[in-house]
Amino acid sequence: MKNAKLLTKGEIAFRRLSVVVLGFTSLIAILPFILIFMASITEEKSLTQYGYSFFPKQFSLDAYKYLVNQISTVGRAYLTSIGLTVVGTVGNMLLTTMFAYPLSREDFKYRGIFAFILFFTMLFNGGIVPSYMVWTRLLHIKDTYFALLLPNLLMGAFNVLLVRNYYKSNIPASIVESAQLDGAGELTIFWKIMLPLSVPVNVTVGLFAGLAYWNDWTNALYYIDNTKYYGIQNMLMRIMENITFLTSGQASRVVDTSAITVPSVGMRMALAVIGILPILVLYPFLQKYLIKGIVVGAVKG
Repeated sequence: MKNAKLLTKGEIAFRRLSVVVLGFTSLIAILPFILIFMASITEEKSLTQYGYSFFPKQFSLDAYKYLVNQISTVGRAYLTSIGLTVVGTVGNMLLTTMFAYPLSREDFKYRGIFAFILFFTMLFNGGIVPSYMVWTRLLHIKDTYFALLLPNLLMGAFNVLLVRNYYKSNIPASIVESAQLDGAGELTIFWKIMLPLSVPVNVTVGLFAGLAYWNDWTNALYYIDNTKYYGIQNMLMRIMENITFLTSGQASRVVDTSAITVPSVGMRMALAVIGILPILVLYPFLQKYLIKGIVVGAVKG
């Protein structure tokens, strides 16, 4: 009994220490976001003179006013990113789970061949130039929304392995066998059994895919010339390039910039806030599924 009481006290002390450590770590993680936001609402001269601060000496919404003036451009880019993120995430989850399901079945005849092909793509790829030629000259996706949707992001080998491991370690084969004895086909088993029993890993894969689509800017850099197809990341980058040009000495050679006031430093911070805001809003609701899906899905393969 004495050892049990000592063990209980040790557990309590460990939990208290864990709370302190996790709280301190969380504070360190969230402080940069707070600093970015405070910098985005700080007057430009104050930023230049005093630098970044959690308690700005002069508040200003000039950066956000500039973005409001660009609402048609930024709004269209936001809608593009939202649409691509939703469609891409759903497509990624479907392809990933449908690929992972047969790989998790011991009775699938060609499981080893497809597993090798999947693993091979994790080690080798064709390179940027051959990929560009395939997508643009063979599939003709340049300057289309498919250029933002298909290359590099539609399915990942790591996610397939994560889902396969979850299926193997958390869904007993006896459930599948019972469904087969009841006359269920493979498609029915997949939709009615595998997907409902694998919500944590599905949410995890969906979050990975959603983050990848939302933060992607390389596809537009490679395959998009028409700015009407730009997502939010590329549009914000374009605005930032315009601001850099206006605040540089090169702009004075083309137009009179003496009357132009653009919050360059604060604008960078405002663009960062706008770009990351949707992820900050959604992540707390998906966190528990993310942790469970990663931990359980990576237990064994």
